[in-house]
Amino acid sequence: MDPKTINERMVVIRSFYRYLRDEEGREVTNPAVKGMALRLAKPLPRYLKESELDLFLAAISKKRDRALFMMLLRCGLRVTEVAGLTLDAIDYRRNQIIVRNGKGAKDRTTYISNDAADALAAYLLLRPPTREQKLFLVEKGVHKGKPLSVRGIQKRMEYYSRKSGVSITCHQLRHTMATQLLNAGADLVSIQELLGHTKIETTMRYSRLSNLKAQNDYYQAMERIMSGSNIILFDQPTKN
Repeated sequence: MDPKTINERMVVIRSFYRYLRDEEGREVTNPAVKGMALRLAKPLPRYLKESELDLFLAAISKKRDRALFMMLLRCGLRVTEVAGLTLDAIDYRRNQIIVRNGKGAKDRTTYISNDAADALAAYLLLRPPTREQKLFLVEKGVHKGKPLSVRGIQKRMEYYSRKSGVSITCHQLRHTMATQLLNAGADLVSIQELLGHTKIETTMRYSRLSNLKAQNDYYQAMERIMSGSNIILFDQPTKN
């Protein structure tokens, strides 16, 4: 049994004994004391390698799908945030997106890269005229013209995952953006704000991945250290 399941059952047991004491008036000792829980594993975020990303993007044929996946990859949006995007949330003049009611019911501002803006513009040229304000719409079937749901976006991701042969989820595109920003030298606090993380500790998980910035900093520092060092690594041959 995995630790998460054990912790969930401990909560049930604790609640049951609390019920016996508070509602039934029984004198019982709760065996599942508060704070008794197994430590859960915290796996690192999985991001896509460049080769995987190229294969995935090459498999996308629909302009709508390319636009919505670029919102995940370049803007760091959650899939729920992409599904909730409205036309008036896009500020092309400032290359900004206003994310309303993000996780924790918080609003934030993020930005649009040039390739994401191009993909979005290509989709909007094909988007049918409608009073519907949600940005991404269903294109076929009985729900044509209705807002594309979170599950609808996930199903498109599953389709392109099979088509490209790349194992991928929507959230991994968000992880990929964060990792790419970090490796390009972006500040952790800036990444935290762009992703809408409440705690910096959540963002710091990305620094434990393949961090090119740390690698570059290491070699630059070592060059400075070694250039000023008088350490002799090998014995110099003596002249007879």
